[in-house]
Order: sequence, then C-alpha cells, then structure tokens
Amino acid sequence: MTSLGTPPLAVAEENIPNARARRRGARTIRIRGRRPGIWTYIALGVVLIASVFPFYWSFLIGSGDATTIRDPAMSWIPGGNFFDNAAQVVNDPAVNFWKALWNSIYSSALIAASVVTFSTIAGWAFAKLRFRGSRPLLIFVIATMAVPMQLGVVPLYILFSDLGWTGTIGAIIVPSLTTAFGVFWMTQYLTQSVPDELIEAARVDGASMFRTFLTVGLVAARPAAAMLGLFTFVTAWNNFFWPFIVLDRQDPTLPVALSLLQSNYFVDYSIVLAGVLLSTVPLLILFVFAGKQLVSGIMQGAVKG
Repeated sequence: MTSLGTPPLAVAEENIPNARARRRGARTIRIRGRRPGIWTYIALGVVLIASVFPFYWSFLIGSGDATTIRDPAMSWIPGGNFFDNAAQVVNDPAVNFWKALWNSIYSSALIAASVVTFSTIAGWAFAKLRFRGSRPLLIFVIATMAVPMQLGVVPLYILFSDLGWTGTIGAIIVPSLTTAFGVFWMTQYLTQSVPDELIEAARVDGASMFRTFLTVGLVAARPAAAMLGLFTFVTAWNNFFWPFIVLDRQDPTLPVALSLLQSNYFVDYSIVLAGVLLSTVPLLILFVFAGKQLVSGIMQGAVKG
C-alpha cells in the first residue's frame, strides 16, 4: 500500500534498488552455498600428490649416493647427503654454477619484462584501436604459434653467427623479446575487461590515446600482465633447446650447465637431481613472494569484470 501523497511511480522507483539488492544477495547466497563435496577434495588431493611427488623423488635420490637409484631395496626416507651433493654441484668447475645462475636470472627477467611490455602495447592496439588490416594481422600473429621452433633454428643460428652473437647471452634474449601467445593473451583480456565507453569518456575529457592507454589500459591489464610475466619467466628459465645450441659451455644458462653433470660415461644421478633441485629454488621463491599478489590481482580483475 502507498500513502495518498506518494505517486505510484515514485514508489516503484524506490523499490528498484531494493529489488536489485535482494537479487544480488540471493545470487551471492546461492554461489557461497555451493560448498565442494568430498569428491572435490579427493580430486584436489590427487592433483596435489601428483604435483609434489616429482620434487620428493628428486630430493630422495639427491639426498643419497650413486647407488641409491639402482638399489632395489631403496628406502623412501631421504638420506643425509643432499648438502654434500649440492656443494659438489656448486663447486664443480665444469658447471660454473654461479655464472649460469646469474645468466638465467638476468635473461629470464629481461625476457619476461620485454614480453609483458610489447604484448600489452600490441594487445591494446588490436583490442581497442581500429585500423585497416587489424584482423588479418592478428590472425597472422596467432598462426605463427603453429610453427614449431625447430623449423627456425637453422636460419636463426646463421643470422646470429653472421652478427657475431653466437656464444653471448643476447642470442637467447633477442629472439624472445615478444611472443605471439603474449599478444593473443593480452588482446583477449583487454577486449573483455575494458569497455569502449570508458575509452570514449577519456577521449572526451581530452586524453590522448597514449594517455588513455597509460591511465586505463595499464590499470586494467595488471592481472593478465602478472600472469603473463610469471609464465614467461618460468618458460625462459626452463628453456634448454636454443641456449644449448647457441651458447658456449663457458657462459651457459642453468639448464645447459646442469646438462654437463651427465656428460660423462658414468652418470651420478644423486648429483644430477641435487642440481635440478637447486635450479628450482629460485622459481619456488618467486612463487612464494609473487603468488599472493598474483592471486589477488586475478581476483580483483574478476570482481571488476
């Protein structure tokens, strides 16, 4: 019922926000009420065990000696030789561990920063700028993802050999300054996360397209850029094929240096796996410090979307 002095239209307008709030609250209750069942926890437990087991197996072998992996009665309790094996890896003059570690950190960080920068700029152009040939050009960029890297190794090596870059760390950085996947990733994200009306409002206020990109595009792209940067860093860190071909053994990255541990007639897998675990420590540290910010950025972007 309404009072005599209140028009029915005004009452209806007052009830619209209340109705929206009730629907939003009901939707939130339904979403939060869907608690995972026992099978969800079982599946997550299986995935967790499958993910952790390779690390435990590496630590189990890396904490033993040369006979551990060949022992049929091998104990599942780690031994006490891990630090001795790790010290042998670090002090091996053929491995040059510290120089290889610096090369991996330096090249992976530079590649990740470059891929995020160029992919964000290209993704903004493909997503929000209208220019002739944008769609065919984007299709061409995506199509390059289907070309195997092995097809370009020979001409790429000839090019860097003519430039005199073989054996230098720049030979693995320059070809990876941007990626087709990064451009596609940022294009898809910016297309969905930035409304065209927001760009039009910024242009009406007098902002140039570059300033609109800095104030609107970069802010919206932070969650996707964080994901892309992390995945690119891990990919560059684990890259073995191209650095093994183009780098000298005196100036390698960490995966190439660790491969020298098994270049003898007899391979001591306790030493090899101890080195493998040492190479994963920087990645674990990166995930520990960046994981919380990464997840919060993803959730913030999802809530804003």
